[in-house]
Amino acid sequence: MADNEPSYIDYETFLDPSFSTTSFANSLVLATNNPSDTPLDLSTPLSRVLFDVQEIDTHIDTLTTKSALPLLEYTKDHAESSNRILQEVEAQVTSLTEGYKTLEKEVVERYEAAEQVRVAAERLCQTVKIGRAVARCLMLGRQLEVQMAEIGGSGAILAKKEDHRAMIRSSNTLVSLRQVLLASKPGEEGEGLDRVDVITTLKDDLVAPAERTLISRSQQIVKEFSMSSLLASGQQPSAASTYAQTEDTRSRTTSALFTLYLLSLTSPGTTTGTFEPALLIVALQDYLQTALKSSLAALARALATLPTLERTLLEISARCQNIVALETLLESVKAPPHALVGNTATTADSLTSKQRSGSPQNFLQPLLNSLDTSSLASYFWRSLASALSPRVQEILNRGGVSARTLRTNKDRVREAVRESVNRGSQLPTSTLSRGNGAAGGNWEREAAVMVGSIVGVLGR
Repeated sequence: MADNEPSYIDYETFLDPSFSTTSFANSLVLATNNPSDTPLDLSTPLSRVLFDVQEIDTHIDTLTTKSALPLLEYTKDHAESSNRILQEVEAQVTSLTEGYKTLEKEVVERYEAAEQVRVAAERLCQTVKIGRAVARCLMLGRQLEVQMAEIGGSGAILAKKEDHRAMIRSSNTLVSLRQVLLASKPGEEGEGLDRVDVITTLKDDLVAPAERTLISRSQQIVKEFSMSSLLASGQQPSAASTYAQTEDTRSRTTSALFTLYLLSLTSPGTTTGTFEPALLIVALQDYLQTALKSSLAALARALATLPTLERTLLEISARCQNIVALETLLESVKAPPHALVGNTATTADSLTSKQRSGSPQNFLQPLLNSLDTSSLASYFWRSLASALSPRVQEILNRGGVSARTLRTNKDRVREAVRESVNRGSQLPTSTLSRGNGAAGGNWEREAAVMVGSIVGVLGR
C-alpha cells in the first residue's frame, strides 16, 4: 500500500510480534456485544473481519497490478543470474569430478594395492620373527638335552661319570630359554610364542622336567655337603685322597649353588642389588635346620644316656665343622652373571653405596641376612642351645637314674660341651690343608651359652 493512500486498518496491530489471534477475536466480540446477552451476536464481528480481509486483498491486488512490470523484470534478472551461477558451478563440479577420478586412479587405487602389500609384508615379518624365536628355542632345547645327558650319574647313563659342571651349563641354557619365553610383550622377541604348539610341548616335556631335575639334584648335593673328618675311625686318609675328596666336594657344591642361584625366579626390573636367590637360600636354610634337628635329637638322647655323650658331641662338632666349611665356601663364591638380572652402575660411588646397602657380593651375605646373624657357627650353637634347655628340663622332670647321673656328672658335661663347641667351630683339617687357615674368632660366648643351656638347668 502506498503511503499517500489512507487506510482504516491498523496494520501496526497485525504486524506486532506479540499479536494473538484469539485475543484479537475476543476483543472484537466484546466490542460488538454485551457480555450478558444470550446468545451472542457473532455476525457483526465476522462481517468486520471479512471486510478487513477483503480490503487487504484489494490493496494487494492493486499493488501487484501497479508493480507487475518491475516485479517481472526483477524476477527475470534473478533467473538470469541464477543460470549464470549454475553454469559456473557445473563447470567447477565437472572439473572436481575429473580431478577426483584422476586422484582415485593415481592415489587411492595405488594406496589400496600398497596397503595390501604392507599388510602382507608385516605379517610375513611377524612370521619370520616368530620362526626365528621358535628356531632359537628349539636350538636351546636341543642344547639342553645334550647338557642334561652330560650331567650323568643316574638313569640310563649310570655308567657315565657325573659331570656336575654340566648343571651350570644346563642352568644357563634354561635361563636363556626363560628369557625368550618371558619376552612376550608386543615388539619383544617372544611375542606370540605361547600360541605355538611346539613351544608348549617343549616347555611341558623338556624345560619343566629338566628344571625340576636340576633343582632336586642341586638340593641333594647341598644336603649331602660334608668336609669334616672328625668321625673317621682310626686310620687317617692319605693327604692326596683327602685333598681330592675335598676338592671334589667343593666343586660339586659350588656347581649346585650356582644352579640354585641361576634357577631362582626373578621379577621384571630385578637388579643385582635387589635379586634374592630364593632356591639357594631355602636349600642352605634346610641344610642348617637338618643339622640342628639331628644334633638336638642326638644330644637329648646322649644326656639321658651319658656313656654315648662323647660320641654324640663328636658328631655335633663334625656337623658344625661342615657348617663352618660351608660358610667359608659361600664367602669365596661370587655370584655369577644372570641373564634375567640387570646390572647396577659400576662407578666407585655406586659400588660404595651398593656395599653399604648390603647387596650380595657373594653367596654368604644373603644367607646371613635371611638368618639375621653374622656367623653360621654362632647361629648353629645359639639355636641349638635355645632348643636344648626344654629337653634337659624334661630329663630332670622324669627323674630316675638318667637325671641323677646327669646331675652327678655336671662338671664332666660342662667340659665336654665346651670342648665340642671349640672343636666344632674350627675349619676341618682337609680344608686347612688347602691353606685357608683356621677359622678366626672367639667362641667363648657360644660355649658359655651351650653350657648354660645344660648346666644352668641342672643347677636350679
